[in-house]
Amino acid sequence: MVSTKTIPVCDEASLNDGEMKEVEFGSGKVLLARIGEKVHATSAYCSHYGAQLANGVLVADGRVVCPWHGACFNVCTGDIEDAPAPAAIHSFKTSVSNGKIYVTADEERVSKPNMSRSPKVSSNPDGGMASGNAGVVIVGGGSGAFHSILSLRENGYIGPITVVSKEPHSPIDRTKLSKSLATDASKLEWRTAADLRIKFGVTLRTSTTVTSINIVGKQIVLEGGKEFIHYDKLILAPGSQPKRLPIPGADLENVFTFRGISDSIKVDAAAKEGKKLIVIGSSFIGLEIAVTVLPRKLASIDIIGRTNVPFEPVLGKDVGAAIQKFHESKGIKFHLGSTVERIIASESDPKFATGVEITNKEGEKEVIEADFVVLGVGVSPATEFLKQSEGFPQAALQKDGGVRVDEYLKVRGLDDVFAIGDIAVYPRIPYGGETRIEHWNVAGNHGRAVGKTISGSPVPFSKVPIFWSGQGQNLRYCGIGAGYDDVIIDGSLDELKFTAYYAKEDTIVAVAAMQNDPIVSRASELMRIGLMPTPEQVRAGLNLSTIDISSSKAPILSPCASA
Repeated sequence: MVSTKTIPVCDEASLNDGEMKEVEFGSGKVLLARIGEKVHATSAYCSHYGAQLANGVLVADGRVVCPWHGACFNVCTGDIEDAPAPAAIHSFKTSVSNGKIYVTADEERVSKPNMSRSPKVSSNPDGGMASGNAGVVIVGGGSGAFHSILSLRENGYIGPITVVSKEPHSPIDRTKLSKSLATDASKLEWRTAADLRIKFGVTLRTSTTVTSINIVGKQIVLEGGKEFIHYDKLILAPGSQPKRLPIPGADLENVFTFRGISDSIKVDAAAKEGKKLIVIGSSFIGLEIAVTVLPRKLASIDIIGRTNVPFEPVLGKDVGAAIQKFHESKGIKFHLGSTVERIIASESDPKFATGVEITNKEGEKEVIEADFVVLGVGVSPATEFLKQSEGFPQAALQKDGGVRVDEYLKVRGLDDVFAIGDIAVYPRIPYGGETRIEHWNVAGNHGRAVGKTISGSPVPFSKVPIFWSGQGQNLRYCGIGAGYDDVIIDGSLDELKFTAYYAKEDTIVAVAAMQNDPIVSRASELMRIGLMPTPEQVRAGLNLSTIDISSSKAPILSPCASA
């Protein structure tokens, strides 16, 4: 039985306009947020990884942003605004009397995310064919698919939803694979298959391959023509597939790519004390794996990369060099500016690799010994099946496998087909041009946008991309920094405690930070509402925290003021 009570939690005078405050409620915590005269109360912790929302960012248009990973909630209702939040947070009633702020809630809900909210589903969720309603079909089982499901139900879609995924499990938190080498999918699932079916009305088809689409007949083709599934609306969210280098030895049995649970299991089994690891590729996935296995006391960890410093295209030379220096202090060795010539097979057992031959930056050949090799050389869109798809506009299919979409993420030339996540080449609003981004949060927010559009509330996609990475310290990044002209550093690179601003002409287009939460969450909101300062202002020392975006006086429409 739910036990609701109303208790005073703090003095009204202690919470000013534009402020958040975490307060005790019985044995739990509640977040208070004030915008103008209105005081809102919600769960105190993010439903993603449990960050304290009081340490995040409040925006006057009713958003509270997690300080860690960009998850965002409506402070009036607790509803999800942005991925990667997997569930809404609770919203509680507030009142003010005799100079005190009162909250009405039950203690059980105070300390738990709103996982139990019942979405609207049809009374016969898998009976679409019998009823003449084929519903929404989603190809893919990752972040984009999961957040499409959430958004469809949150926004009132009651028809059938069918998910067809190559993977043998429900959508998982894939970001934890390279950061922890998790091996049990059941511990990473956002929702079990049973929950998706019972609570969300989803028919989940796992371990199933889509081989083509018949656009005219509005059906997807499974397993080479053995089965067909009809759709009213189709969401293409197949994600990416890891690349293998076109070099001798790339297919040896102890040379691993890294994408899913099966890859994590293989790397976890190989990464034992005393073993030698080589990572080919000096970007995020490879370095996260190297950091993860450091405590296992491997004999050596070697990173091979073509760039002069890790992460150079995204973070720039100075930030990349600082992160490299930190990793080297932990015993990781870098071979940068190098070209991989071949992976060397064992003479005694030619199925297995024993090393990698490179041409180093001095132009000399060098052999590095290994017990196993991880290829972290990028991914490509998993869209090969679209080339064989009847009626699919090949003009929308890019040479690299990306799929061009409009501002609503509809495939160009088609009315009822959407492409999201790693495969989507989408308009960059408001900066102009097009981009394709392989970020977990981008895929999730694509799914949220498409869910709204299909449910009848179309909004052009304009979210600011956010990603994060474990690099000894947690790295946060927001924006689209490709082609930046200059990098402005505030803080200490040596201590990995800094904020880096990426400027292009007279605009800050991206921000990266370490040990400076919630600066990236704040920067993403400043970009969203058009209040990001200029490079000149940043160089002159303007602190982003001094820009008012939280109070009722901020130059932002505030629907919560009268909520």
